[in-house]
Amino acid sequence: MATFTMEEKIDKERNDMRTITAALIGAGQRGRGAYAPYALENPDDIRFVAVADADPERRGLFRQEHRISNENCYSSWEDLLAGPKLADAVLICTQDKMHYEPAIKALEKGYHVLMEKPMSPDPVECIIMGEYAEKYNRVFSICHVLRYTDFFATLKQLVTDGRIGRLVSIQHTENVEHRHQAHSFVRGNWSNSETSSPMILQKSCHDMDILQWLADSECTKVSSFGSLTHFRKENAPENAPLRCLDGCPVKEECPYYAPKMYIERDDWVGTVLRSVVSNDTSDEGVLRALKDGPYGRCVYHCDNNVVDHQVVNLEFANEVTVAFTMSAFTYEGGRSVKLMGTHGQIRADMEKNEIEVTSFITREKETIRIDTDLSGHGGGDNGIMRDFVRLVRSGGTEKGLTGAKTSVQSHLIAFAADISRLEQRVILMAEYTNELKRELSSKK
Repeated sequence: MATFTMEEKIDKERNDMRTITAALIGAGQRGRGAYAPYALENPDDIRFVAVADADPERRGLFRQEHRISNENCYSSWEDLLAGPKLADAVLICTQDKMHYEPAIKALEKGYHVLMEKPMSPDPVECIIMGEYAEKYNRVFSICHVLRYTDFFATLKQLVTDGRIGRLVSIQHTENVEHRHQAHSFVRGNWSNSETSSPMILQKSCHDMDILQWLADSECTKVSSFGSLTHFRKENAPENAPLRCLDGCPVKEECPYYAPKMYIERDDWVGTVLRSVVSNDTSDEGVLRALKDGPYGRCVYHCDNNVVDHQVVNLEFANEVTVAFTMSAFTYEGGRSVKLMGTHGQIRADMEKNEIEVTSFITREKETIRIDTDLSGHGGGDNGIMRDFVRLVRSGGTEKGLTGAKTSVQSHLIAFAADISRLEQRVILMAEYTNELKRELSSKK
């Protein structure tokens, strides 16, 4: 056990309480809307001192909200990282294909990094980023926010405590929710894998991470099936125009009619969606954006190519097996899980925030209700920010719930699942990892 002098103890206590500084790269919905508000609510923990975003309006809004000086506002990450080090940490919240270069540069310049998932649509880039984090001894956290929710933390603790004996199998469903699919993966930024990522990586690397965490072992085999079945041109209603506002004949019964999705919806999700569609979130501003923007397109006349349903089977080294389903065709969102062990089972529904534990031995059931706000990924967005502040304060000496190396492994599972789906074969993870290592060696 390490011993400290009184002076060292005082210095450590001061460091544990200091306000860390951060720069934001990408002031969109995740950067500005999900993670940065933590700084406004917890000003003693973290303060943003710089921002980079190509959109001058978003950049200006972030500057005002966080009282950033004009000289620390940049139109590109290249400009922000070209000068002297501005802060303790950088949050990278750009689009999927824009993560790798700023991450490498930030680590080289001495920044700790918090990065929105997925790390990259390229598995080799994921591996390199993981190696760089170790090389430069920096905190490098990927936003696998589900680990930081009370819901999944409770599930993990129940399994660790042996409440159902030895874990044997998992059924896990990601309910994408039909409108979420239409917004993000048909009309939105992640609709086309050529410009973003495969959906199993972009949407479900969260789930691959959680499943790996719950199984507590190395994944050995992956198989997957899935397709784009519904959101295709041949399924468009008769005489449906290219855009919803151009006289859609089925606007009353279509669940994806744009004004219905973006103007009439009045829950917290609706508020988030408005901010994505338009910087002007008034009814008039959103309506203007729908007339000629991507979110006003008919969902059957878009350039989307990612799946709308997919199943993945996993086998782990400790013989735990997983059946994972991701589907757009659900009314509700969130995740539902069934954990099956040698002495009992657990049923859990994230949308209801309920966990039911049943013992084979006593035949008794216990219902656990999680008292957490369901917005912000069930509290996970704030949770990962809180943990990131702690890790940065420690200079990377303390351990987090996850790290770059672990994130790389869950990303590789998602990549393997997409290969399996496309090539119709079982992927042996050891062989796949070795292939990537050979590819990486050839590039060095």
